[in-house]
Amino acid sequence: MSGCSKLGVQTDDQTPQKWRISLHEDVLKRLLSQQGSPITMHKVFGEGSLFSPLLFGKFFDPSDAFPLWDFDSDALLYNLRNSGKTTVDWFHTDQAYVLKAPLPGVGKTNIQIHVEKGKIMEISGQVKQQREGKTKDWRTCNWWLYGYVRRLELPEDADCRKIEAFLTNGVVLEIRIPRNPLYFGTPEMKIQQPKISE
Repeated sequence: MSGCSKLGVQTDDQTPQKWRISLHEDVLKRLLSQQGSPITMHKVFGEGSLFSPLLFGKFFDPSDAFPLWDFDSDALLYNLRNSGKTTVDWFHTDQAYVLKAPLPGVGKTNIQIHVEKGKIMEISGQVKQQREGKTKDWRTCNWWLYGYVRRLELPEDADCRKIEAFLTNGVVLEIRIPRNPLYFGTPEMKIQQPKISE
């Protein structure tokens, strides 16, 4: 696979609460009152979005799923809006769960994947953009930093020790979560019908 690089998956996050802040009513009201917020909210939390609290068909508390409530939505969603790819694809096979999400403009060094206590997978990172301007006597520099985080509850049969993550062409994040064959118990026994001889 050309342009595909493997990412590290950490099993012990030393700062598991680094992104968590409580969602207070005033913060939510301020977020909703921003110009264009209904469209933004739909893009962030809508069906198929990486940030949807119902991503795996099971509700996950939004304060855990996306706790950066006070954010500049235009800066955060700029690349996603421009790419037109705001969805995440996921499917499962007998061997693994596979999650694919476009993260344009993020890059390998800005993605961190942690698994907490074998039950919660956190995808997070920060992106810093800097613009410089030069005038005759002045040099100006504008920069900003934004972060993203998504916490997913892993399925009960997930083998968290063997999770693999890849970034293809610096844009598409693919996470493979192997299924633990021992979760389902012992393999089924095949019962053979006795042959009746005539």
